[in-house]
Amino acid sequence: MTLRLERLSTALQTSGLDAIVLNPGPTLTYLTGLHFHLMERPVVLFVAREQAPALVLPELELPKVTDLPITPFPYGENPADWHTAFRGVVQALGLNGKRIGMEPRQLRVLEFEYVRAAAPDAEFHDASSALAALRMRKDSAEVQKMRQAVQIAEAAFEATVPLLRIGMTEKEVAAELMVQLLRHGSQAELPFSPIVSAGPNSANPHASPTDRRLRAGDLLVIDWGASFDGYVSDLTRTLAIGEVQEEYVAIHSIVQEANAAGRAAARPNMPCAEVDRAARAVIESAGYGAFFIHRTGHGLGLEAHEEPYIRSDNLQLLDVGMAFTVEPGIYLPNRNGVRIEDNVVITPTGAETLSSLPREIRVVG
Repeated sequence: MTLRLERLSTALQTSGLDAIVLNPGPTLTYLTGLHFHLMERPVVLFVAREQAPALVLPELELPKVTDLPITPFPYGENPADWHTAFRGVVQALGLNGKRIGMEPRQLRVLEFEYVRAAAPDAEFHDASSALAALRMRKDSAEVQKMRQAVQIAEAAFEATVPLLRIGMTEKEVAAELMVQLLRHGSQAELPFSPIVSAGPNSANPHASPTDRRLRAGDLLVIDWGASFDGYVSDLTRTLAIGEVQEEYVAIHSIVQEANAAGRAAARPNMPCAEVDRAARAVIESAGYGAFFIHRTGHGLGLEAHEEPYIRSDNLQLLDVGMAFTVEPGIYLPNRNGVRIEDNVVITPTGAETLSSLPREIRVVG
């Protein structure tokens, strides 16, 4: 925790910020190891330069911070008194009139209004880039947790596939997969609800499972992940339900090649855009470029979607420890879709693919 907070202090100086405020979420957990639920009672971490961190929290949560180098500012059950704790922190850290960073995507209006009322003369700035830079480069312990999350996800998938039958609904497949994820060791809080989409539904990259039943001739896209000690995996495989049209077998092969090309392009000092282009070029050369309708990937770690983003306009250079997905796809509207997704991490000499499930088309049902 100390090292990460020291790195944050350096980031604050570089970005010209005097402090950062965080509510419960991945970044607060990353910096402190603490877990809090988002609820009606606000919890806010204040980290100011060269001062001990301070935490506004309900009295009932105090045991969580007893042994940590964090100054608690607890409050009771009466909401009319909660502002006192926020004013106490701002005064103790001297933050009124200072430049305070925050995460717009994470900080709720609830917490922001308490902070702003306590520091009415402060300037508030988006600190997303500075905070993302802290979390992007995973150390060996983080990578090992992600590797474990991948192994859990793969074991759950392999336990689910033999159960698939024509006539099952997408929801039934998703339910079975979620049970297997828990049985094989995933934390109960999954990184996201599994995507299970068959036939025409598989042409929608972010489809939700429905009551549609699996039919012979369908392609079945399953996009799922597991959580292990806070770190996540995010995988996709596409199966054939019985015998499918030759074109569907062909586009599966194209996507498989694109996936391999994207993973092969990943290495230190390579722009994210080049990984996207490597995967996209395969699909475009096969004549299906118009049907690859999303970026090639996104970062992974404490969240299923974080920096870096593997898209065609992102010139950020990949560095050792950066972890992300490679997930090209082809989506034929109202017909069928294919996506193959793997998790990779940049190493000093290239990229390690953490996932190992077969990528070839598999016939089930």
